[in-house]
Amino acid sequence: MKIEFTKMHGCGNDYVYINGADIQIAESRKPELVRRLSDRHFGIGGDGVIFIHPLNGEAAHAGRNQQEDGEPNRALYGGEDGLADFEMEMYNADGSRAEMCGNGIRCVAKYVYDKGLTDKKSIRIASCGKVKHLDLAVEDGKAVSIKVNMGAPILKAEEVPVISGQEEAIAERIEVEGKEYEMTCVSMGNPHAVVFMKEWEDLDHFAIEKTGPYFENHMRFPKRTNTEFVKVIDRHTVQMRVWERGTGETLACGTGACATAVACVLNGLTEEEITVKLLGGELLIRWDREENTVYMTGPAAVVFEGTAEMDL
Repeated sequence: MKIEFTKMHGCGNDYVYINGADIQIAESRKPELVRRLSDRHFGIGGDGVIFIHPLNGEAAHAGRNQQEDGEPNRALYGGEDGLADFEMEMYNADGSRAEMCGNGIRCVAKYVYDKGLTDKKSIRIASCGKVKHLDLAVEDGKAVSIKVNMGAPILKAEEVPVISGQEEAIAERIEVEGKEYEMTCVSMGNPHAVVFMKEWEDLDHFAIEKTGPYFENHMRFPKRTNTEFVKVIDRHTVQMRVWERGTGETLACGTGACATAVACVLNGLTEEEITVKLLGGELLIRWDREENTVYMTGPAAVVFEGTAEMDL
C-alpha cells in the first residue's frame, strides 16, 4: 500500500501527517502502522503520526473519538455548536492514542491551509472530543504562525488524573526512585506533571532519560503522564524539557508549555504571559485568568513530503 505523507514539525516536535480523506486504513491496523512510520531508523521518523480528517462543519466521527479505555468519549466537543472544520486523530510513536498536541494541532492548521483544504484563517479542529479554535498568520499564501485557543486548564486532581490527597495537586510532593520532588499537575486535555528545578540544578545536563520514565509510569498517574522539568529564568521566561507519555523526550510539547505556564502562575513564579524556551524553539503562552483560557502562539513548518510503501 502506498501512503502519501507530509513530515512537519512545531519547534522540533515532529509528526508524520496523513490525509485521512485520501487514505483509508482500518483502525485496528493503525497502531502498528504508526510504530513503523515513527521509527527513526527503519521508518520516516517522528514523535508519532497524525491523521487529518475534513469535517466541513460536522462533529468528529464517534469511532475515532475514543478514550484510552476504548469507550467512546461522550464529552461535548466544546465551543458554541460543538462542530469542527477538521479532526486531528493523533498517535504517539508507540502506537497509543493521544488526546491533544499543541504543536501538532498548529501543523494541522498549516497543512489544511497551505494545501487549499480551506481558505479560512480562523478554523476549528477537533481532537478526542474537544474543539480548538486557531487563528493563522499568513505570508505569501502560507501559514507561518498559529495562535491556538487551548481552552481552560483542568486542575482538579481526579480529572487530570493524578492520585492526590488534595483537590488540586499544586506544589505537591512525590517520591520517584528514592528522590523527593514537588509537582504541580495540570491537564490541557492530556495529563501533565510540572516539576520546577532548583536554582543550582543544571537543566541542560539533567538526566531526563533516566527520571522521565519513572514519572510517566508512576502509580499516582492512572493514565500515565507527561512530565515537564522547568527552570524559571525570570518573571517572563522559563526553560523547559519534557518527557512525553508514549514517546520519550521530545524537542517541544505545546500542551506541556501551556501546563507549565499555568503551574508557574499558580506557584507565583511568573506573570500570566511567558516565553517558554524549548530544545526546538520558543512558544509564547498566556493564561488569561479572567477568561480562564490558555493561548499558545508558535510556528509550524514542513520538513518534506513523500510516499511510503507499507504492507498492511
